Amino acid sequence: MGPQTTPDAGLARLAARQYGVVTRAQLYEMGFGDRAIARRIAAGRLHRMHRGVYSVGHTIVNGSGRWLAAVLACGDGAVLSHRSAAALWGIRPNATPKIDVAVPHPSGVRSHGRIVVHRSRRPIEALTRDGIPVTTAGRTLADLATALPRRQLEKACEMAEALRLNVVVDAGHPGAKRLAEIDHDLTHTTRSPLEDEFLELCDRHDIPRPRVNSVVEGIEVDFCWPDERLIVETDGREHFTRGASERDRERDALLTSLGWRVMRFTRRQVRRDEAVVAARVLSARSPSLATP
Repeated sequence: MGPQTTPDAGLARLAARQYGVVTRAQLYEMGFGDRAIARRIAAGRLHRMHRGVYSVGHTIVNGSGRWLAAVLACGDGAVLSHRSAAALWGIRPNATPKIDVAVPHPSGVRSHGRIVVHRSRRPIEALTRDGIPVTTAGRTLADLATALPRRQLEKACEMAEALRLNVVVDAGHPGAKRLAEIDHDLTHTTRSPLEDEFLELCDRHDIPRPRVNSVVEGIEVDFCWPDERLIVETDGREHFTRGASERDRERDALLTSLGWRVMRFTRRQVRRDEAVVAARVLSARSPSLATP
């Protein structure tokens, strides 16, 4: 038997595909018996991570390997979920060492120090990403909606949109209603062509999309970035009467006194001085983002 066809060579190839982790069931399928497995454990060639799951050759396993090991340890139908799934999707970072895994409700798997098990009575919407079974982006956000504070959930939704993830949510999920409320608040619903043009300007210059026509301090504003305490108003012709101009100044003064920065751009500026408008908005959001 050649060196490339030995059981250990096959084990190495499997481990390379699975971030360095394998299950005991996979070892059996490859022809390793209990004694052969025990010898490799004693020799330091297999290292137990969870019951029935091992790292191959060394104990250093990256984040993806730890995620996959946790899923494999939870058996058939298990998938990465909640905060761990959000990290895999790039929706939200997760610093906790505990790994979230969703399993079908009849599963007998229980949570322990390193894995948090979430039993689901509903079908688990899942797919495979980077070789790891994981809840869909929509299901992940719905799961987060049952646990995260509002602003953190809003940020996760904004990131999912920025990444252009396909977010489809089961209306029967417990988090669906809260997610729908936040989605409604963040929906870019404009009321004029000028507002549409400003949003398109933001997209062209990689400016994160703001909230649109939302209420700030009891005042409805055209666009706002709450984290930066920044408001942008786009002024059409109706703003150029004396009465409208005075009302705008009063609103701006009140918002400024409450710690908001207010910027105003006319239709002409948005259409003809796009680069200047974009640079000013970027500078107001963060000086480091401004173009020279």
